[in-house]
Amino acid sequence: MVRVQGLKKVFKKGTVDEKVAINGITLQINDGDFVTVIGSNGAGKTTLLNLIAGTYAADEGEIIIDTTPVTHLPEHRRARYLGRIFQNPLMGTASSMSIEENLAMADLRGKSRGLRWGVTKARRALYRESLRMLELGLENRLRDSVSLLSGGQRQSLTLLMATLSLPKLLLLDEHTAALDPMTAGRVIDLTERIVRENHLTTIMVTHNMHQAIRYGNRMIMLHGGRVQFDIEGKEKAALTVEEVVRRFGAELKDEALLCA
Repeated sequence: MVRVQGLKKVFKKGTVDEKVAINGITLQINDGDFVTVIGSNGAGKTTLLNLIAGTYAADEGEIIIDTTPVTHLPEHRRARYLGRIFQNPLMGTASSMSIEENLAMADLRGKSRGLRWGVTKARRALYRESLRMLELGLENRLRDSVSLLSGGQRQSLTLLMATLSLPKLLLLDEHTAALDPMTAGRVIDLTERIVRENHLTTIMVTHNMHQAIRYGNRMIMLHGGRVQFDIEGKEKAALTVEEVVRRFGAELKDEALLCA
């Protein structure tokens, strides 16, 4: 379970450019929830993920993952609880390292590595089996440099890396936005499968309303740093893009939200 209580973040405080990015958000995300988050540009979507991940420090409020208060923990100490994927496929992997080395780094996230963290025979077999589910042939390319992979292959690998150790919370920040439609569809379907099979608690930010409606059991819309609506279960399953636009059109100022 993840609890966010009274979270607030202000950028450039006390200046003429002051911006309240997150304005007193309170949320409870239950174990196994797959929450999609939509909102226009500047609504606070990525800022919310950055606050949870520790990239930004909150000005006010509290963040609890399971029973652990993480509000004041630095980003590297929160890594043991989190998996995260960014929009840019280049951000989640180390280009100069091989596929198996990247997986090993992800496998050891938040753990003591000691002086030797090389890939053992047993771990290599595990990585090969995990890669097989991607259906990209990467299980036969373990020693290839990640720099040789396409954007879709890298994002698929990043997804596997982020979920390898079954994090308490998976954060997806528009992770298919930079991919072509066919590749994006394959990555989002793979995401849904991994989340469902491993019962991962997930927050997925997206500009694609079709994705936000189709995937997950709960949808949140942010506007002006606040939660405008929070819909789940059967009510969410019955939503259409047209219905969301009709009910909440005033907040849908960014045409990108309506992309297919």
